[in-house]
Parts: sequence; structure tokens; C-alpha cells
Amino acid sequence: MREIKFWRAFQEGLSEEMRRDPAILYFGEDAGGNVGGPFALAKGLQDEFGEKRVYDTPDSEAGYVGLAIGLAATGYRPVVDISFMDFTLVAIDQIVNMAAKLRYMSGGAPKALPLVIHTMAGGGRRAGAQHSQSLEAWFAHIPGLKVIAPSNPHDLKGALKSALRDDNPVIVMKHKAILGMKGEVPEGEFTVPLGKAFVKREGTDATIVAVSHMVNVSLQAAAKLQEEGISVEIVDPLSLSPLDRETIVASVRKTGRLVTVHEAWSPCGMGAEIGAVVFEECFDFLQAPLVRVASSFNPFPYSPGMEDFTIPGVPRIVEGVRKVLES
Repeated sequence: MREIKFWRAFQEGLSEEMRRDPAILYFGEDAGGNVGGPFALAKGLQDEFGEKRVYDTPDSEAGYVGLAIGLAATGYRPVVDISFMDFTLVAIDQIVNMAAKLRYMSGGAPKALPLVIHTMAGGGRRAGAQHSQSLEAWFAHIPGLKVIAPSNPHDLKGALKSALRDDNPVIVMKHKAILGMKGEVPEGEFTVPLGKAFVKREGTDATIVAVSHMVNVSLQAAAKLQEEGISVEIVDPLSLSPLDRETIVASVRKTGRLVTVHEAWSPCGMGAEIGAVVFEECFDFLQAPLVRVASSFNPFPYSPGMEDFTIPGVPRIVEGVRKVLES
């Protein structure tokens, strides 16, 4: 099977869906022309689909997310590019109080609100406190929104296509560190379902449930632990809301131990939610307390050394697994 990069998987999925469905529009800051947005994810899109379907917006996230909500309510399927996840906070009233709730406050009219907001999250690029955050838990907390965080090119393309066909607002969170990551992606039509978790590596001694790029780092940690004879199962939720509780619980019932790994901060993060699910549904199967691995609780620094200290890496994940095995 061919291999393509993460960014290319996004472009392919988006372009294929825009050819299939003329109701899909794409816009954001610098989205049109030869730029294609700060990460060039839409480069060339306007050349193929024209200025009426792909266009730039003013530097106003609240304004163009509001525009997208109106378009979604009137039969279009807009895709909004908010370049950095940090800037979703500028539009949070539109996302949380309008996109997520409009149908619930209006007697079910409109019947659908098909809106995709895609955004880049995560650190590692020395971009500082306002361009490095992972805020997935903020949105996974809100009923009416779906939140996905693919960890590889295959899942990104397939889940993006599912998001573009979904009748609900979907936030697609992508990690900057894996834009150049290569992975196998089929050339033919396929989708990856929303709300389904995936076991990326089978194991018997402990379960790691990791989010976004931390799935890849956890796989490296699991390979290192295997050299010591420790067998770790890796579960990638992919969809953070809705969360596939069954797959997570089934894995923990098998291994009896849980480590959660994400780049967002630990307090009130997805690790806390996943831990609560496990405590509620398979407490009697646990052989040790939950271990959470996350970024240190400080704003992301510019300093390379301090940022590397902040973000979880293989050594901290290995340490987390050893801790859960020693309990």
C-alpha cells in the first residue's frame, strides 16, 4: 500500500469530499489563493473549486465561525480552518453556545448542522504559551459537539470524510508535530467511523489509552518496554466525543492496569474522564491505581529545553507503565 504524509491525507480527504458534495465550502484566514492557510493545508484548493467555495476570511474567528453556523443551518456543509487550537477560544461562544445548541433551542429546526472546524494543536515547535495548547477536553465536555483527534494519516483521512458527512458540528484536532508523518493510506474510497476506538497494539500487562500524537509516542514506549518483557496494549480513542467506552473497558478488563497519556494538562483532562469510565465500569478488574501521564502544569514555554521538559516523552510513559506495574 502507498504511504502519504499526514497533511496530504487531510488534503486528499477534503478534496475528494468536495468533489462528491458541492455543498461543502472551505474558508479561514489565508485559506484561498496560493497560501492555503498558515499550514498550507488548503493550498491549491481554490484553484480546483473556485472562489465561491474556497475563500479567505478576515482575522476574526468569532465572525467566520458564526458565518459557518448560518451556512450550515441553510443547507451548506462548511469547513472552517482555525489555524491554532488556542484561537478557538476567540470563537468559543459561537462554538459552545450556538453551534452545539442551536437545534436544541429551536425545536429541531434546522434538523442538521453539518459543520467541521479543523484546527492544529500541540507543542514541540517552540511556539510558546498561546500557540501550543491542546484543548480537546474543553470541547469534549460540551453536548452537541463531536471531537476527534486522529493520530496517523489513515485515520485522519477516513475520519475527516466521516466528519464531512456527519450532520453534527465536528471539531477535528490535528497535532502539528505529525504533519510530516508518513503512513499507509488506501487509494480507494474508505471512511473511519466516528465514536469508535482502535487497539493499535495488543498487550497483556497494562493498557495505555493515549490521545492524538501521544498514541505514536506511546507505541515507541511500548516497543521499549517489550525489550524488558513487558507487554503493553495501546488504545487510540480517536473520537473523544462520543467516546468508545466499550473498547477501553474491554482492554482494561484484560490487562487490569490503566495508564492514560495526553499532551494536555492533567487536571480535568481526558485522562481523568477515561479513568472515571474505567472506575465506573470495571473497578473490580483493576489490579493497581490509574496512572496519568500529561504535560507538566505550566503554560508552554518558548525555551526548547523547558518545552521538552513540559511535554511527555517516551521516558515518562515508560516510567508511568513501570509505576502501574509496581503498584
